[in-house]
Amino acid sequence: MHVIETEEAARRLARAIASDLSLYNEDKILTGIQNDNLYDILEEEIEEGRELFRSRVVPELFEKNFYERAIIDLLIKSKGHIKCKLW
Repeated sequence: MHVIETEEAARRLARAIASDLSLYNEDKILTGIQNDNLYDILEEEIEEGRELFRSRVVPELFEKNFYERAIIDLLIKSKGHIKCKLW
């Protein structure tokens, strides 16, 4: 399998993985945001995605936290309309 070496491709992969997490775990995400325990509820899924991302990009790109940023953008920021303790 091809290893990603460009920042743009690494960002796209991170967003694709986070998008899949969002698509397949909507109920868990809503519950996690409402109860302020999103990372606990999705720990296994997030870690699986992180390992997939790590396996597909060069180490220098993994260290730039593109995956973590994508998680925040697609799983948290996009749910800003949900009533919760955080905001």
